[in-house]
Amino acid sequence: MAATTFVYLNGRIVPWHDAKVHVFAPVSKYGIGVFEGIRGYWNEERQQLYLFRVAEHLERYAFSQKAMRFDQGPPSEELAEALVHLCRANAFRMTVHIRMMAFIDGFGEMSATGPVGTAITALPRESTKYSAEGASAQISSWTRMPDSVMPARIKCNANYHNARLAIMQAQRDGYDVAFLLNSRGKLAEAPAMCVFIIRGGQLITPSGTSDILESITRQTVIELAREYLGLVTIERDVDRTELILADEVFYCGTGAEIRPVTSIDA
Repeated sequence: MAATTFVYLNGRIVPWHDAKVHVFAPVSKYGIGVFEGIRGYWNEERQQLYLFRVAEHLERYAFSQKAMRFDQGPPSEELAEALVHLCRANAFRMTVHIRMMAFIDGFGEMSATGPVGTAITALPRESTKYSAEGASAQISSWTRMPDSVMPARIKCNANYHNARLAIMQAQRDGYDVAFLLNSRGKLAEAPAMCVFIIRGGQLITPSGTSDILESITRQTVIELAREYLGLVTIERDVDRTELILADEVFYCGTGAEIRPVTSIDA
C-alpha cells in the first residue's frame, strides 16, 4: 500500500495507483528524465507545512531540462501551484519528501525531446538515525562521472546509476555511505549528497567544477555558515588524504539533510 493518496501527473491530481507511464516511453527505455527533491517540514505549533526553497528548486529543474534539450514543459508558476495543491490533497501533517520529475513520454527513441511529462509525488519522510548518530564512509572504487561524459551538475535520472553502484558497494562492504572521487582523483561528492570538511577551523567543500551537483542544500550550508558562524566556506579541490586528516566531515542533501561522518575507510 502506498504511504500517500494522490500524485500529480500531467496536469491532474490522480490516485497513487493510477499514476502510470508506458513501458515503451523513452524515460523507461533510456532513463530520459530530470528531477528535483524538495523537503516539506511540518510545523506542529503553526499547523503548517513549510516547503524548502521551492523557487531555487524550480530554477534548477528548468536548467536541468535545458541541459537535456527537453521541449518546453509547464511553467514554474504552474508547477509551484501544483505542488501546493498536491500537498493539500494528501493532507500531510508530517515532514515529507517531494519528488518532481520531467520525463520524455510517448514512444520516441533515444533522441526524442518530447512530449515532456510531469510527475510530482510526496511521501512522509522523517530524519533518519544518521542525522544524530553519524555514518561511516567508504572512499569508493567507482569514479564520479566527469562533466564531459554526463552533465554532473544537474539532477538527471541517468546520473544516479553512477551513485547507485557506489552506494551498493559501500553497503555491501559494511559502510553507510560512499564518497566518490572524480577523474582527477579529487573528492567529488557522496551519492546524491555534497561533502564538507573542517581543517584547522576552515570550512572546505569541493568546488562547482569538481563534477558535483549544483546542490541547493550545499548552498544553504554555505550561507548559514557565513551568517551564523562567521565562517567563509573555501570552495576548492579536496585531496583524498584530506578526508583522513580532517577534524570533521559531514555531508548534506535534500533527502539526507545534514549528517556527520564518524569514520572513513575504517
